[in-house]
Amino acid sequence: MVRSGGEPRSAGRAADGTGPVRFRERFLQGEPVEQGVRTPILDSWQRCRTLGLSPDQSDLPFLEDFDPDGRIVRVAVPVLDRLQAKFSGSEINISVADANGTVLLRRFGEASLARRLPAIQRVPGFVFAEQFAGTNGIGLALAERQLIRVYGAEHFAERSQASACVALPVRDPLSGRIEGVLCFGYRRSAENPALRAVIRKAARAMERRLLGQSSVRERALLRAYLTTGAEAAVGLHRGIAVDELAIELSSRDRAVLMEKAAELISRAQRAAVDVLLPDGRRITLVSRPMTSASGVEGMAVEAVLPEFSPEEPLVIPRQMDEVPGFPAELAVVSAGPPVARLAGAPPSGHLPDAEPGRLTAGAEGVMADGADGATGDHRARSPSARGLVLVGEPFVGAYALAARRRLELLSEASGRIGATLDVRRTAEELAETAVPRLADFVTVDLSEAVLRGEEAIDPLDDLRRTVVHGIRDDLPFTPVGKRTDFGPTAPQLRCLAGGQAVLEPDLKAAAGWLAQDPEHTERLLAHVHSLIAVPLVARGVVLGVASFYRAQDPAPLGDDDRSLAQELTTRAALSIDNARRYTHERTMVLALQRRLLPHGLPDQDAVEVAHRYLPAEADVSGDWYDVIPLSGTRVGLIVGDVVGHGMLSAATMGRLRTAARSFAELDFPPDEVLTHLDNLVGRLDREDPDGEGVGIIGATCLYAIYDPTSQRCVMARAGHPPPALVRPDGTVSYPDLPAGPPLGLGGLPFDAVEIDLPEGSQLVLYTDGLIEDRHRDVDVVLDELRGTLTHAERTPEETCQAILDTVAPAHPCDDIALLVARTHALDPGRVATWELPADPAFVGEVRASALRRLADWGLDEAAFAAELILSELVTNAIRHGTGPIGVRLLHDRTLICEVSDTSNTAPHLRRAASTDEGGRGLFLVAQLSQTWGTRYLPEGKVIWAECGLDGA
Repeated sequence: MVRSGGEPRSAGRAADGTGPVRFRERFLQGEPVEQGVRTPILDSWQRCRTLGLSPDQSDLPFLEDFDPDGRIVRVAVPVLDRLQAKFSGSEINISVADANGTVLLRRFGEASLARRLPAIQRVPGFVFAEQFAGTNGIGLALAERQLIRVYGAEHFAERSQASACVALPVRDPLSGRIEGVLCFGYRRSAENPALRAVIRKAARAMERRLLGQSSVRERALLRAYLTTGAEAAVGLHRGIAVDELAIELSSRDRAVLMEKAAELISRAQRAAVDVLLPDGRRITLVSRPMTSASGVEGMAVEAVLPEFSPEEPLVIPRQMDEVPGFPAELAVVSAGPPVARLAGAPPSGHLPDAEPGRLTAGAEGVMADGADGATGDHRARSPSARGLVLVGEPFVGAYALAARRRLELLSEASGRIGATLDVRRTAEELAETAVPRLADFVTVDLSEAVLRGEEAIDPLDDLRRTVVHGIRDDLPFTPVGKRTDFGPTAPQLRCLAGGQAVLEPDLKAAAGWLAQDPEHTERLLAHVHSLIAVPLVARGVVLGVASFYRAQDPAPLGDDDRSLAQELTTRAALSIDNARRYTHERTMVLALQRRLLPHGLPDQDAVEVAHRYLPAEADVSGDWYDVIPLSGTRVGLIVGDVVGHGMLSAATMGRLRTAARSFAELDFPPDEVLTHLDNLVGRLDREDPDGEGVGIIGATCLYAIYDPTSQRCVMARAGHPPPALVRPDGTVSYPDLPAGPPLGLGGLPFDAVEIDLPEGSQLVLYTDGLIEDRHRDVDVVLDELRGTLTHAERTPEETCQAILDTVAPAHPCDDIALLVARTHALDPGRVATWELPADPAFVGEVRASALRRLADWGLDEAAFAAELILSELVTNAIRHGTGPIGVRLLHDRTLICEVSDTSNTAPHLRRAASTDEGGRGLFLVAQLSQTWGTRYLPEGKVIWAECGLDGA
């Protein structure tokens, strides 16, 4: 595969100066040729094979009735004469062919060549189009529509193996259409790189003469118009010079008039139209046909301005045929028609050449002579003024109008293509922009890697149809989503290999296109007739290919259309690549974000939990949530939001979530957890002097702890939206919870609130992306959320989905994290509590009571471990704490033993020496339990330990 801008394959010239002889022989024998031959040559060989041409074919079609005095011949004769003088004495064959490949003129550097060469190389009239002559300079220049060099064995025909040539298309500067081909033929051994510069200069000279022909014709029309004005009756209208128009009209007004005048000329019809200027005034433009003395037919467009009365009369220009700065597209007149001094109101409003039934103009507007109500009554009117705006030939006006519309399309494309950062949508915007003004149907095929946000390694192997858009939907194009396989001679594959747009003006004659899938292309030919294939290339990387088809307009797509398609596709390719890069980065950030979020829900029976994470459409933020099992069958519920977007926010979110979980597992209450997070955020910001951590200050968080034994919940928030509380009866409320400052500001406290949560209540925690939207009021959204949550019978999963379906914005601009928890209560029969004084005599009593309760619960296997754990914990509380002492057993997924006292002394696990009499109590507890720890209360502490129900 070859990227745009480079030579796809080596030049292929053999060391002996014969060209790619071996590769040609291998190709003719049917062997694959991938290297050693230039792309245009290999493509031409493949087309010749598809057409069934034989390299031994020696005859070519001959036309006797070609036009020896055509337009291209007239401009070429003086150029070829100079070239013949320049190459005098050299064996060079100079020829000019028309747009069909028929040779019209020949010149020879050495006169003897005209006698020695075979007729096919010296007589005009032979057709060298590729479909007849195979790979040759003239035919390939017409097929590739660019400068071409064909050397030795690169020719398809055997008769040309000893020759070389360089050929270049000659275009009409106005229409951009190829008018012919200039070709230099010479012996293979006479290769000279300087010929390329010479042929370019000669082709430019021919194109200038083509432009000069148009200018002469336009000047002839102008002289005819001025002559008609001088001979017309004086006093019918006031003529307006451009200088006076400039006083009356702004540059914007003149641009509007010029655009409409060009459109009138292109229509080639007698007409009148009222033009509304931006300031509200109306000016009538009248177009009429005219013919010059030399027979040039064209159109003149005049402006009629009612009630115009300049202070000074206008004068007749001295040089009527001099038009300074005469543009190529249209003759823009800078002087009005010659008139004499006016001394009163005109007797009539007729144009000088008005005839019955023709359009005329007066002070009251444009009318047709002989219309109903027309009388001979010459009432007093304000004088009208008319002035020439444009004069030109209709086809030239059409070119000017087409050029203006191409510029308008490019201007629209700059604001329309790339409006989003979505790869598929950007490709659709390209197609929607091009249809119907450039093409009737557009297909876009992108590499699968590009669709995933990755860089395409070899787009030729993994193209997938991404867009099919057109004026109808019933054409048999490959459907969206299907893999597209283009044949080796298809224009799409040729443009991908060469990195340049490929134009097929007539698909019925495009052998390479027809050969890729004859059945499919035959069905398409019933609807389309012309094609431009353009590679989507951005920053040197090939992303895919766009195909532009024409169907309704019988005129084929041309070089101007190809240039326009190339420009549109280039802009779209950059936007697609930007979207691809964004998709790649967003995918990585989203992967990191999801990796840092909880992968599953922990095993616990305090609440039934459901959660959702919905990333923003534009960019991924730092929203997060967590469910944290705590001691004593409690559970922590937390949601947070990091300001900013992108990789940095996702990484910051991971740091905050890890820290929050660590603080929560230390059994800190919600307000203390937020205080620790606040200090951490401030410290992280201070430790980032380069500003890479900008955005960490201002993070928000909401933390709640639910206790199923008491059915109470303690919560606190740091600048976060309040939770929603759904009671079992469907009542929805937002608890009055102090907002607290966002994390990182420091110096301000966080207040916790404790509320009752009956069994079956739902606690809904969310981030601001759910309720904050630039198009909706927050209070309105909170009311919508309240209405959605009234269905208390829903499961948490159903509640999550209902919230996203009814409350979440259709196109979220911020991440949404949602956590719904339905509360459960621990059966009081599974809780056993005792309270005893700080007296060792009561240890045995508590131990016996605990064993009886374990037996009632059927936990005889856990009795031994529980007895030892309780004995050690109670003894430790009596020895090191202060009374009263509380003991509690909880029968949940595990057996939880808790001992509380009113002391704040922290227990420490240590390894006792062999000579120590004590210090082994907590060591035994750690060995017998699955986990243990300390939970601090407002007054005192709780030491707890969990062991398996089977005693493990």
